[in-house]
Amino acid sequence: MTLTGYATPEGTQRYRDRLVAAGAAHERHFREGLGGLTLSTIGLGTYLGKHDGETDALYLAAVKQAVEAGCNVIDSAINYRCQRSERTIGQALAELIKDGTCRRDEALIATKGGFIPYDGAPPRDGYAYVQKTFITPGIFRSSDVVADCHCMTPTYLGHQIDASLANLGLTCLDVYYLHNPEIQLEQVTRDEFMKRMRAAFEALETAVAQGKLRVYGTATWEGYRVPPKARGHLSLEALVRLAEEAGGKDHHFKVIQLPYNIGMPEALAAKTQSFNGATVPLLVAAKALDIYVMISAPILQGRLARGLPADLQQALGEGTDAQRALQFVRSTPGIGTALVGMKQADHVRDNMALARLAPFSPDQIAKLFG
Repeated sequence: MTLTGYATPEGTQRYRDRLVAAGAAHERHFREGLGGLTLSTIGLGTYLGKHDGETDALYLAAVKQAVEAGCNVIDSAINYRCQRSERTIGQALAELIKDGTCRRDEALIATKGGFIPYDGAPPRDGYAYVQKTFITPGIFRSSDVVADCHCMTPTYLGHQIDASLANLGLTCLDVYYLHNPEIQLEQVTRDEFMKRMRAAFEALETAVAQGKLRVYGTATWEGYRVPPKARGHLSLEALVRLAEEAGGKDHHFKVIQLPYNIGMPEALAAKTQSFNGATVPLLVAAKALDIYVMISAPILQGRLARGLPADLQQALGEGTDAQRALQFVRSTPGIGTALVGMKQADHVRDNMALARLAPFSPDQIAKLFG
């Protein structure tokens, strides 16, 4: 079954109102962004795990449990677990809609393209797989590939969008990210990189016009966090201007994703971005440019869930270390949604317990950082 529709302001507000009325979520657990959508401050990520049926079953149950508990942002990428994460999300969403737990217009589904994905499991011969699947059919040329794993030509992105739609069982993606585009800067000049980014943005604007996705963005690891002179640095202001060239003033480059947590505070604390001639932190630039910010690694893939220093535990209040770390991230001004990898039922339960609590105030975060 292929699900039609996409997340809407009316649908996501309906979801928020239902969860708040039931006492399952605090009203401040939700934020407005991305064209008026009402989105949960905690989202579910699907990066980690084996490419096997047992892990599929865990993620299937986790997605359903999280949506029931107040999470209406689900994040993936076509290369996650050899396309299995996307396929499992699609199954979970179909079951949630069938049993009446949610509707398609109530949940935001995001995925990414750029890395070359395997299909179900790593092949014995990776080179032969890539040759047969992508090069021989003309989806990309070997010269289009960077670091033996990454490609973002228009033809390839079009192919990957269609593949993700099929995996997820959707007619339209809510968010589509270029996945770690800064990896291209390992092998090409910045001028060439910007030409490739413009071509990619033009392809994504075409996909929006075709009704295959609603908005697009960039999901990065280092790009927005490193200093401007670093080889892999990304300027958000420059990319927004590039999107304006590709799609006009009404372009659809509206969201970014990057890591931020207690141990990686650059988005808030480091002046890595330029805006109107000033050097500012990423979160300041994103707000000024009207870009919604999704956060990856809020508990640093579990490493902040164990043994926070006593002074931080006290400052962040009651709860487990994972809850404290997650509360810090989702409470930081300028952040929309913190994406947490969750496939164990107890992790979903513990993380989503925060949905019933209000985030910290900006003053509390400022004092903590001071």
